[in-house]
Amino acid sequence: MKSVIVSGPGATDVVEVPTPVPGPKDVLVKVRACGICGSDGFYVQIGGIPPRQGATPLGHEPAGEIVEVGPEVEGLKIGDHVVVNPIGPGSGMTGSGGPQGALSEYLLIEDARVGVNLAVMPDEVPFHVAALNEPMAVARHAVNRTGVKPGDKVAVFGAGPIGLGAAIGFKLAGAAHVTVIDIQPARLEKALAVGADAVVDSSKEDVAARLTELHGAGATAFGKPRAGTDVYLDAAGAPAVLATALAAAKHRATVGIVAVHKKPVEVPFGDLLDSEVDIVLSMGYPDEIFQVTEEIAANWKKFSVIVSDVFPFEQAQEALATAATPGAADKVVVVFD
Repeated sequence: MKSVIVSGPGATDVVEVPTPVPGPKDVLVKVRACGICGSDGFYVQIGGIPPRQGATPLGHEPAGEIVEVGPEVEGLKIGDHVVVNPIGPGSGMTGSGGPQGALSEYLLIEDARVGVNLAVMPDEVPFHVAALNEPMAVARHAVNRTGVKPGDKVAVFGAGPIGLGAAIGFKLAGAAHVTVIDIQPARLEKALAVGADAVVDSSKEDVAARLTELHGAGATAFGKPRAGTDVYLDAAGAPAVLATALAAAKHRATVGIVAVHKKPVEVPFGDLLDSEVDIVLSMGYPDEIFQVTEEIAANWKKFSVIVSDVFPFEQAQEALATAATPGAADKVVVVFD
């Protein structure tokens, strides 16, 4: 079968590798779609991950169809559409330095168990949308980490894939009002399309003032005026975002951070004492990988808005280059015949 690997710093290649053979407890999945993550571009940039540096298989956001089932596997059958937990139990993680990558024609799931390392997705969900399962689990974990409650008012900074997924997640969790903040009009239009109640262009508008208009007035413990927003989520990673959220936060508001900040960010803790703001960080998806499967199944048309570009597998290297080019695309998915 064909598989895409990192072949050196800044280089990828499509290589022929043996098609996996499933054992009695395994299933073989024909990959039908695989999303491109920002981390894939990073692996290409650095030339792969030891011990497979120079030959790192790529892809950890797969959706596919079961084509072989071991005789001891329960609850799965040939033809099932599935999504995969790329860090689930087995011979090693999928992509991200593991022995196999999902930018391959086939994927072996060892000791296949429903709800543990894979889950069935309804046939009506297009494969390129089902492939959002892994990144949407990242977004849902961020939502869960903030402790959002029904009726809360939320501000999401960044309308990229994770921010949009979080906006959907907040609404599904019962948030009364979700505002999405970004500087790109096209992204703000997508935010409205996935169900955000309002959007703010932070390049043109005063964010704190707009949040006060949208969410009402709040205050710190000493009565300093603040926005009435209950939860803020940084899905952008720009230093100005955290500064804006912390300056607007009312007493006991929560500020969540799911974005990767590549440089240190100054936090004025002395100025924040009377807000008693809760700052929470979010990474990965310890419990959400299949929670979000049901949410995508029930709302797949809304989630489909997040996908910006679809490439055939024959153009997988072009897809990787597009995804790694700032401003060229938001969410890139590779599809297989």
